[in-house]
Amino acid sequence: MSGVGPVEPGEGTHAWDAHETAAVRPPGGTHTRLAPLYARHRRAVLALGAAAALLAGGGYLYATRPQQPPPPEPPYPAQAVEMAFLDGRPTPPGAPPRSFSFAASLTVLSGPPVTVTRVTQPYAGLSLTVAPRAPFRTKAGPPREITITMHVTDCGKAPKDAGLPFLEVTLRNTRAIQTQSFILGSRYAQHLSEALQVACSNKLR
Repeated sequence: MSGVGPVEPGEGTHAWDAHETAAVRPPGGTHTRLAPLYARHRRAVLALGAAAALLAGGGYLYATRPQQPPPPEPPYPAQAVEMAFLDGRPTPPGAPPRSFSFAASLTVLSGPPVTVTRVTQPYAGLSLTVAPRAPFRTKAGPPREITITMHVTDCGKAPKDAGLPFLEVTLRNTRAIQTQSFILGSRYAQHLSEALQVACSNKLR
């Protein structure tokens, strides 16, 4: 018989097979099976996500925070110390002949404490001692009084007229060690000249 008509089922094929297969396949696929699991753990998932976002934001803020400038270095000791002549003082007991004493002030203006490790003077015919004995430490603040005693060891090498006498002071703080020359002014020059004249007069030679 010729013509076009509906295709007849093949041998052994039944129309209910297709309906049975559709009934066996679970509706919605994998996504539908995971939906109850996601619903049960939704709060935990959201909490973990929020924590991760918070950590990422905090790390970014920490990395991009304004950097604090480093603290300034302490001053060099020679820049932080001042020294001045005060007045003449009696020679301490036990000092050798041809000795004389005077007082000076030492002030640490700022920064960490400064240690005086040595005090000297430039003239070959003189030696000196200092009280308190070096090394001694002074903090920033009020002036500290020190007493310097000079001894004439050779009048021929001592200056006849001290014009601009100075003291060499070795200073140390946490930044550096420096030797600074301190010119103590005209009053010190006058005191030193007069003391040398008395120490080296003909009566005491």
